[in-house]
Amino acid sequence: MDLQGQNGLLSTYREGFRARGAAAWLIAATLVSFYVVLYWEDRLSGALGGRPLTWLAESLHLRNRWYLYGFLYCVAMSAGGVYYLRRHGNSRYNRTRIAVNVGVQVVFGFTLPFVMPLFEAPEFYFSYFWPLKYDYLYPQTLTQLPTYLSVYAVVGGLVAAPAMAYFFGKRWYCSWVCGCGGLANTFGDPYRHLTSKSTASWRFERVSIHSVLVIAIVTTALVGADFFWGESSPRLHAAATGGPLSVKELYGFVVGSILAGVIGTGLYPLLGPRSWCRNFCPMAALLGLVQKLGRYRITVKPDMCISCGNCSTYCEMGIDVRSYAQRNESFTRASCVGCGMCAHMCPRGVLKLENSSAPRQRAARASLPIVSG
Repeated sequence: MDLQGQNGLLSTYREGFRARGAAAWLIAATLVSFYVVLYWEDRLSGALGGRPLTWLAESLHLRNRWYLYGFLYCVAMSAGGVYYLRRHGNSRYNRTRIAVNVGVQVVFGFTLPFVMPLFEAPEFYFSYFWPLKYDYLYPQTLTQLPTYLSVYAVVGGLVAAPAMAYFFGKRWYCSWVCGCGGLANTFGDPYRHLTSKSTASWRFERVSIHSVLVIAIVTTALVGADFFWGESSPRLHAAATGGPLSVKELYGFVVGSILAGVIGTGLYPLLGPRSWCRNFCPMAALLGLVQKLGRYRITVKPDMCISCGNCSTYCEMGIDVRSYAQRNESFTRASCVGCGMCAHMCPRGVLKLENSSAPRQRAARASLPIVSG
């Protein structure tokens, strides 16, 4: 982080597509429409006169519309990465982070899952872990995978990912590996300043994201129980997996489709790029709890802040970083994804991302002023 460049406030609010203008609403409507067709193309085939995404996928010799989505995802991340680096590529941290993020998505989020079935191996996404990839701990899934993939899924989700978050913060995943975060880092970068910094949004975030984590854990437990005892318990089977209103189907519909896709990505131009990551992602919630106990922090150089507000403006997670800098207080927040933009945009180099075992400076969060917007 020592080599981060400081860029200052850019033309953030002077471009209509970045300031909730008409262009932003048009882009959001297009994205939402795309996700609606992607998730429910089969149900909408009558109104659409066919299955347009499936037809396009087959025309491009892709296996199905989900591989088409994966391909478009890689294109969007690559183009967004170029856009991002043209603006912020004077930082070595940014160059490395975006290169890794795009590379992980292209290789592990698209190429390997596409190629593996060609060699009679199951489709597997190595860059996703439970609870984000919520079915990876379902016994139904684990028993169908080769042993090495089952071990990878269990150890990765329950041991490796939390351990990495303890030592390096959740940024190792949310800003370097995760495809959801990668799209926000790149394609979503023009909208990062739109993330709400209000007290109400902060309170909503604390309730919503941990609620989804609890629901993910309960869903996994119920689906697992159904695997072992579902045959002898029709009620359990019906509640867990046996129908369109089962816990498994509802979780996939509400969390996997609406919150992660339609709202989380479709509304980038209106809500900012991290609505999913900030408010609903169970993986972010889990790693954030570990991060609060771990070594990651943002340190503040004392008596250097000039209260310009760039750090808070460009925080895509809605953290009022300026409040900490004004108080000369180094801090750790569970929601921070370690993108480094607060440090990058600071004209005086006040902020720095660190992993340290030194004792933290403690302060009550309630004592920090939060401006309600």
